[in-house]
Amino acid sequence: MGFTSAWAISGHTDEVVADLSPHLLPAMRADRGHPEADRRWRLWQREPLPDHRTWYSHDGAGSADPDAIESFRGLTAPGSRVDEVCGGNVDPSFHVLDAVWEGQSDESMFISVHSKEYAVSSLFHAVGPARAALLPGWCGTFLLSAAEVREGLPLVERAFTFTPAERAAAEDQDWLYYGEGEESVLDGPLRVWRTAAREGLGLCGVAVHLC
Repeated sequence: MGFTSAWAISGHTDEVVADLSPHLLPAMRADRGHPEADRRWRLWQREPLPDHRTWYSHDGAGSADPDAIESFRGLTAPGSRVDEVCGGNVDPSFHVLDAVWEGQSDESMFISVHSKEYAVSSLFHAVGPARAALLPGWCGTFLLSAAEVREGLPLVERAFTFTPAERAAAEDQDWLYYGEGEESVLDGPLRVWRTAAREGLGLCGVAVHLC
């Protein structure tokens, strides 16, 4: 069964962040508090997955534990509660397209849309558990004030600062396809974070199924 997912980070004034909070923060907390959340995170931190090209094979003899792969995919897929809220299934008057993303400029927003893939999954596998643990929020979801964005910037910069060899290794493990002019998950988040910090904006990060 196919699907299309999106992961986006968008800049907003503190007033807009406050308006979004009643809708998004309870859902984000519910996903973070899912009974499987900590178990999946600890498993991945303890046993990072190998080269993604070894996960599956035609004869079923991939080198990674299938249960570990599914646990990682469950960890990094859109959370069910955020998905429901952003899709208008909780409050029909609130939808991510209108309430969060509408009117965003290219400079203040990063979005990665893919068919049958999750951007957060590819990013986390590419950078590894130690760098992923530096990122604020939970698996790509967060709602931060301008002050929190400024406070979190040094950690985000550490997560996305690479030596040439580290950058090449991360790109090798980012399995997403990018069309012409599309921004990589290795570049867009830091760009938007720096823009928000410079302009005194908060940030909203959400991963959702579009269809």
